[in-house]
Amino acid sequence: MTDGRKKRCLIETLGLEQVVDHWWQLQLDMLPKDRSPNIQQLWCLLVEEHAYSGSYKSVRKYVRSKFPAAKLRPFRRIETPAGAQTQSDWLEAKIDIGQGSPEPIYGFLMTLSHSRMTAVVWSRSMNQLAWHRVHNEAFQRLGGVAAVNRIDNLKTGVSHGAGPSGEINASYRAYARTMGFHIDPHEVRQPQQKGKAERRVGAVKRLDLSRRFASLDELQQYTDEQLRRDAHTRLCPVTGHSVFDTWQSERELLRPLPATLPEPFDLIRTCPVHKDATIRFEGRTYTVPFAYVYGTVEVRGCSGFLEVVDRNNGEILRKYPRGTDERLLIDPTCYEGDATDTVAAPRPLGRMSRRLNEIASTGVPFRSIDIYAQLAEVAR
Repeated sequence: MTDGRKKRCLIETLGLEQVVDHWWQLQLDMLPKDRSPNIQQLWCLLVEEHAYSGSYKSVRKYVRSKFPAAKLRPFRRIETPAGAQTQSDWLEAKIDIGQGSPEPIYGFLMTLSHSRMTAVVWSRSMNQLAWHRVHNEAFQRLGGVAAVNRIDNLKTGVSHGAGPSGEINASYRAYARTMGFHIDPHEVRQPQQKGKAERRVGAVKRLDLSRRFASLDELQQYTDEQLRRDAHTRLCPVTGHSVFDTWQSERELLRPLPATLPEPFDLIRTCPVHKDATIRFEGRTYTVPFAYVYGTVEVRGCSGFLEVVDRNNGEILRKYPRGTDERLLIDPTCYEGDATDTVAAPRPLGRMSRRLNEIASTGVPFRSIDIYAQLAEVAR
């Protein structure tokens, strides 16, 4: 014979009904009329303050049985104007790149939200250098830069926090400023906010990636050809024309690519310029043009070298090898040129300095004792 009595839930067993009722009513009084209390917060309250040992699902089940259901909230469908937005995402696939067995390869996908034109760039890494490089190549394939790029909350894009309130990665922010686009991270756990890119991820994974490719370049060429063919046959729902034809019109509204694309970099610093026209970066000292004395410059750590950049206009002022054994790297041309409105030109080299430079340029095997005798004469 079965027991017909209703089984009590843990909240009722512990006598927490009034706690839940009181909290729920307080939330209704504080929240806007179109918002319902957060059941996750209620569960945390019960666990932390009332030693509740039940699961989140048990609290949700109790709430749904006791309180009216929240109103359904439809999503607003918005079609992005031409040239306004790209959506970007990573995908991962195991592909045989001439090794005899599949290995993890990462594909960076960027889609123009209006035309649905898509570019995919393959990479063996998803680090900061790769993040900038794949952006460069994706923008080249799309023929320009849209005003906004919507991204996920990965660390190469958002260093702290998430969504619109997150802190943008400093290197990525500098890259975006150079390329001329705004970074728009979507909200946490809201992948539908870049749904156009999400859908194209599935389409790329349906390509014949199980075949063997001789190199990463061959994989890239195959993907480019397949996406271009797909763009000719797939219709853009906004215009009713092919994605390719719609993209041709949208390209005219994209920001043109700079004459020289920025080198990928994984570290960026704003460095003060000292009175001797030097800066410090990664434990080394470098000279910069004297006109920047007592100001600041931007230094970007690239692969194998660094760039010194004017923070106002993005001009590359100097390039130096990165991570050298030398701790002091001096470019004499940094002390040449005319004075500016605020900075006087350095004094010219004296006789001794000029003679030392001449000796240095001759090379050790060709220096005679007479040269050093002449140097002593200069010093008198």
